[in-house]
Amino acid sequence: MKYVLVTGGVVSGLGKGVTASSIGLLLKACGLRVTAIKIDPYLNTDAGTMSPIEHGEVFVLDDGGEVDLDLGNYERFMDVKLTRDNNITTGKIYQSVIDKERRGDYLGKTVQVVPHITDAIQDWIERVAHIPVDGKEGPADVCVIELGGTIGDIESMPFIQALGHFSYRVGASNFCLVHVSLVPVLNVVGEQKTKPTQHSVRGLRSQGLTPQILACRSTLVLDENAKAKLSQFCLIPGENIITLYDVPNIWHIPLLLRDQKAHEAIFEVLNLKGMAQEPNLKEWTIRAESCDLLHEPVRIALVGKYTCLSDSYLSVLKALVHASVSCHKKLTVDWISATNLEEATAKENPDAYKAAWKLLKVADGILVPGGFGDRGVQGKIIAVKYARENRIPFLGICLGMQVAVIEFARSVLGIKDANSTEFDPNTKSPCVIFMPEGSKTHMGGTMRLGSRRTYFQIKDCKSAKLYGCKSFIDERHRHRYEVNPDLVTRLENSGLSFTGKDETGQRMEIVELHNHPYFIGVQFHPEFKSRPGRPSPVFLGFIAAACGQLDVVLQQSSRGVGSDISSAKIYQNGLATRQAYRPAEYVFGNGNVNGNGNGLHY
Repeated sequence: MKYVLVTGGVVSGLGKGVTASSIGLLLKACGLRVTAIKIDPYLNTDAGTMSPIEHGEVFVLDDGGEVDLDLGNYERFMDVKLTRDNNITTGKIYQSVIDKERRGDYLGKTVQVVPHITDAIQDWIERVAHIPVDGKEGPADVCVIELGGTIGDIESMPFIQALGHFSYRVGASNFCLVHVSLVPVLNVVGEQKTKPTQHSVRGLRSQGLTPQILACRSTLVLDENAKAKLSQFCLIPGENIITLYDVPNIWHIPLLLRDQKAHEAIFEVLNLKGMAQEPNLKEWTIRAESCDLLHEPVRIALVGKYTCLSDSYLSVLKALVHASVSCHKKLTVDWISATNLEEATAKENPDAYKAAWKLLKVADGILVPGGFGDRGVQGKIIAVKYARENRIPFLGICLGMQVAVIEFARSVLGIKDANSTEFDPNTKSPCVIFMPEGSKTHMGGTMRLGSRRTYFQIKDCKSAKLYGCKSFIDERHRHRYEVNPDLVTRLENSGLSFTGKDETGQRMEIVELHNHPYFIGVQFHPEFKSRPGRPSPVFLGFIAAACGQLDVVLQQSSRGVGSDISSAKIYQNGLATRQAYRPAEYVFGNGNVNGNGNGLHY
């Protein structure tokens, strides 16, 4: 087994996740089997209880693991299926060591950070690296490991110590360290400054790790003078210093690595020369380079609770991009804070209210994503009602599906106090209820999580056709509440069709309005399985409906015809922007809370 460790220095948010994903894709394109591990030094056992505003979205895996969003990047770039153990946290490591101590596994020894914690980290990495994630038997050839945070963080120190030991444990020819660092350009002098990277490498060496490859984030290509300085002071060959400069979309990053021979540098360190082929990135190159050619827009209003941070809906945005690419459209995402659609905002902040409604009314499609808590729920219900009554394509995900059911019950069935017990535990008309198997005392890991099977109840419906007329599908879930089965018959008699249910037939998974151009709600999270060149079916149908291509897509899907390969350029307020690859993977504009439109450039 070969290991490639990716670390970061100077500042956080440099794009280590994209870099690690791109390295994995590049190595896979060379004919190697690749897996990935993300190390998060926080004390949480997993990301499940963390606020999306603080940490970004919680990515859900097939096995129900609630993990860091970088694992979503790994899955999308490398097209693999990871496990919960591919995300290591300080909480998991300490918990495993303490459990061993309680069992008496350490035979009365004093349990310490070194060697017990550091050994546990090494054992975890080695064990997980051998788990196949590509559907084939046997372990991968290379494991890409990303160490979260920045060199110098106090919480990272046990992991750095362990990785230093690990490099000796596996041998120098089996361990390659890629250090991602920042080379800023000061506007005053216009010169690329290498000193921050020099200090970062020095700090890394002082803790027992020596980088063989330097990946420098900068606005422009590193000039020869800067590269020579880095080579001299960081003791790294010039050919092993790579520039990750600003590019139009992150799909170009693997191509940057390829063009600068990053794979050859890795092969040299890992003694893989002659064992791997030249990278075949033809399909990926077409996707990346066709990005700027798309010019016909499709405008989507995303009505959510966490619109102040785009990472909160990262996979949703990726899935929208994948679908818009397939439909050969450029994507405009208008961020609308759900509370800004409510009457209370009209009195408290009329400008925000008017701006939010202006964006909603010009949208080609309306998407209500998942979320928790009652803030903004009324605004989401208002958005659903607007989409239903005005025949605007609508997609509701998880909570988005639940509020669609509540809106229908209130507006069509006349149940004015219809609600969810999540928002009103004492409601007399519960349309959405707490699942009986859930826990009301423990929050972490107690939801209905992971891949679950949905059976189509009707073959002649949009969702079934989009999924290729299959009898069932497997999608990932993350929820505590469900549609009240006692109300299903009444809802269906009034025109709301539950076209997908679980194996018991009692849990509602997909809801549709047949007399609507596109009105679909899903209890699962289809965004987690969307891939470049292979978009999620319901997202593809949503974008196709928004741009007038749904009939064509339904015909292709029902015949099993694959989606086109292309690329999308994301625009801001409908105007083309030449945004570059940024530390947080894309540029997120200002004014999200007030509902201003913002584009994401992938």
